[in-house]
Amino acid sequence: MQSRLVRFLERPLFRNAIMGVILFNAVLLGMETSGRIMAHFGPLILALDKLCLAIFVAEIGLKLGAYRFGFFRSGWNVFDFLIVGVSLVPGAQTLSVLRALRILRLLRVISVAPRLRRVVEGFITALPGMGSVFLLMGLIFYIGAVMATKLFGGAFPDWFGTLGRSAYSLFQIMTLESWSMGIVRPVMEAYPYAWLFFVPFIMVTTFAVVNLLVGLIVNSMQDAHHEEDTLRTDAYRDEVLARLEKIERFLENRG
Repeated sequence: MQSRLVRFLERPLFRNAIMGVILFNAVLLGMETSGRIMAHFGPLILALDKLCLAIFVAEIGLKLGAYRFGFFRSGWNVFDFLIVGVSLVPGAQTLSVLRALRILRLLRVISVAPRLRRVVEGFITALPGMGSVFLLMGLIFYIGAVMATKLFGGAFPDWFGTLGRSAYSLFQIMTLESWSMGIVRPVMEAYPYAWLFFVPFIMVTTFAVVNLLVGLIVNSMQDAHHEEDTLRTDAYRDEVLARLEKIERFLENRG
């Protein structure tokens, strides 16, 4: 009975059905933000939302019954358990914060869709390497913030008056959001050679360090895809060998 339940839960049809419910529930939660829609269809939307939640709870119950304590060995199962549990917290329908957290159910698409899971797993695998890059970024920002505060803080206190303001302004510059006309050119009117500070900062942070982060994530995702291809090849090889053994035993029995 337990093995049949496991096979049922692992069928693509079941996963696709759960994904459909997740997406449908996400649409319902989006509709709840519209006062006009809720005025006309509020009770129906809330009833459908509760139905979706009941389906999610039933799915978690079936998985607990099928996998028992092995359910919590999978990080994705624990993730689903927590996401659904947020909606079951007493007061979730009355507290605005908990109501807003219900949209987190949409994140369950990640655990249901294998392709999205590979993306997240690749990102998590890249975290150790990203930690070193973030440390480097932090050092660059700290050095840049100290220099900017000392160089431009007196004339532009709103942008560089304190260490925190300088760091925020440098972050805006790193994202290239209104960095030239909004910050650098006004600063250059008072300090004509200010570009000698800002241009190298952009070159190092935006075009070097940020691209290094992207490269780490892409490399981790490629490794994840390669590992999956290897597992698929090994499984196919084992299946072929098993069939060959059956053919050999069949020929031996006939001989």
